[in-house]
Amino acid sequence: MELTLDLNKRYTYADYLTWLDDKRRELVNGFIRMMSPAPKVQHQRVNTRLIVRIFNAIERCKGKCEVFSAPFDVRLPQNGEKENNRISTVVQPDICIVCDLSKLDERGCLGAPDFIAEIQSPATARYDLTEKFNLYEAAGVREYWVVFPSEAVQVFLLQPDGKYDKGTLYETGKIPVSIFAGIEIDLKEIF
Repeated sequence: MELTLDLNKRYTYADYLTWLDDKRRELVNGFIRMMSPAPKVQHQRVNTRLIVRIFNAIERCKGKCEVFSAPFDVRLPQNGEKENNRISTVVQPDICIVCDLSKLDERGCLGAPDFIAEIQSPATARYDLTEKFNLYEAAGVREYWVVFPSEAVQVFLLQPDGKYDKGTLYETGKIPVSIFAGIEIDLKEIF
């Protein structure tokens, strides 16, 4: 039986858990956001290269953080809500790093990861640079990378006032991973 959902209705994470089909969705403030079909090959290449380098850097530094790749549910509760029927935002970032391991449970991450990277596609560009930017900023994600498979990365860092800086665009060289002292990602190894 086909699952029929009303895209104009508000849902919670408790509802989301009942959708047992093969479609990928996110919830943004209770509203369903359908996700694109499987990403293209270049998206997957960049994702894999980036996650491997981040993972290896954390291992070298003996860090306690964990790296995850989509599909991986990140629940962004408002006002400290932790009950599934009260959470109205759940996203699946391409890559996320969680350093506060108490945020992890069997379903994913409850609360803001320390780092999120979203890899652009034509279908997600505006969503990643507006709605997700605002969600991640409001949730307190310390570092947000928007990765353009055309070989550039825009890095936004959360400032003490709770807002992202204007961002730094990297097209060559190495990008410091600001949540870790001394870790850099060489762009030529990613693209």
